[in-house]
Amino acid sequence: MSNNQDNLESKLSDAKVTAGSLLSKKQKPVTDSSAVDVAKTSSAKDIILWLAAFAALIGATLVNQYLPGYWQPANDVWVRIGLIVLLVIVALVCLAFTHQGRAFKILIKDAAVELRRVTWPSKDETFTYTWQVIVVIAIVGFIVWLLDNFFNWFVGLFIG
Repeated sequence: MSNNQDNLESKLSDAKVTAGSLLSKKQKPVTDSSAVDVAKTSSAKDIILWLAAFAALIGATLVNQYLPGYWQPANDVWVRIGLIVLLVIVALVCLAFTHQGRAFKILIKDAAVELRRVTWPSKDETFTYTWQVIVVIAIVGFIVWLLDNFFNWFVGLFIG
């Protein structure tokens, strides 16, 4: 009995070591705070960055119409496109430095981890599921067509 128990304990410890090494290789530690907790926090810096981002985006929408009247180089379409792209990038950078931007980065990292866990269907399964969807769509389409014809006939009885 003791020999069996020693054997089981050694197998269990080997399994724990193997599982621990596999987990440490595949998954990097995720941040302690969740995206929701990070997004709920706010500061004065966030408000300033949000206002700067909104100002940059509003400026990007107004560049094409108003800037050529005030600044001669803005008459060139490529200068205006460059300014619009620059203002959008400035707005995105401002938003990335807010707490909500950090939460979005955490969310993207968590989504990438979840995507690695997905079991994708094989080619044969995809082919089978596709044909099943096509058949069901055809059946439902036929039923809707029949109902449409019935209601047209029924309403035609009353309207004349």
